[in-house]
Amino acid sequence: MRGRFANLRRIERLDPAVDYDEIFQLVAYHEFPWEVVQGTSIAFMRDYGVPTISDLLDRTGRFEHDGQKRYDDTVLIGYEYAVDGVDSERGHASIRRMNQIHGHYGIPNHEFRYVLATTLVGPVRFIERYGWRPLHPNERAAMTIVTSRLGTLMGIKDLPTTYAEYERLHDEYEAERFAYDPANTRVAEASIRIVTDWYPRPVQPLFRRVTIAMLDEPLRVALGLPKQPAWLVGLLDRALRLRGRVIRHLPPRAADDPYRHDASRTYPFGYKISDLGPRDVSAERHRDAGPVPEKRVS
Repeated sequence: MRGRFANLRRIERLDPAVDYDEIFQLVAYHEFPWEVVQGTSIAFMRDYGVPTISDLLDRTGRFEHDGQKRYDDTVLIGYEYAVDGVDSERGHASIRRMNQIHGHYGIPNHEFRYVLATTLVGPVRFIERYGWRPLHPNERAAMTIVTSRLGTLMGIKDLPTTYAEYERLHDEYEAERFAYDPANTRVAEASIRIVTDWYPRPVQPLFRRVTIAMLDEPLRVALGLPKQPAWLVGLLDRALRLRGRVIRHLPPRAADDPYRHDASRTYPFGYKISDLGPRDVSAERHRDAGPVPEKRVS
């Protein structure tokens, strides 16, 4: 039987400058899959604390009218560019699709830089607080390299080169740009409904409160969401820390059983990369997109 620390021993022997894809896959799909999902989900909520970002998202109406698909598409594009490596054919195809989608909106480079930073800093901070062990330096370095490679393929300029630089960009941008706007609240509430709708109606109000309680105070204020009682925030924090300590003593995920997002609500029969994204995005290729494979993923 593989031990709980077998993947960590393997990661310690790998070189993040060369083996960044392998390390990233071990982190995201074997060692900390739940933590990465939660950290990334909170990272996307952070985007809504910036009024210029939430205003665009609010005007598209995708969260309000097609929220589950929007959620699944976001997760699946991330899976597609990471599962075989960011520079694989599959990875490039998903990034081309993402560029095709983003190319319709005229998003400024500084917003791209911040959103990219949240997708790294959010999971790292969540793992460090609630994971069953701390991240190894090789893991943090590999996650940073994958993030920067993704940003390069997205055409983002002036990217940080170290995790510390991404973290500084993240924190300074929020200090300057976080501000309340009604659009922030509309997009945040629509996103929360996506998650709470997974549960029976009688417990949906509880899960809404738990979701809000996971947000730090500057973010909650910027989103215009109601303050949750200190006992709930504290209880949730202790419960998540306890979860990490318990998982430390459980068997690891099997090597042949990586985490995979369940997208059956949107794609019960599988999906093609061209299915991902808004239903009304023009079929015309983005000028840098190139051909998008039509292989269906089940």
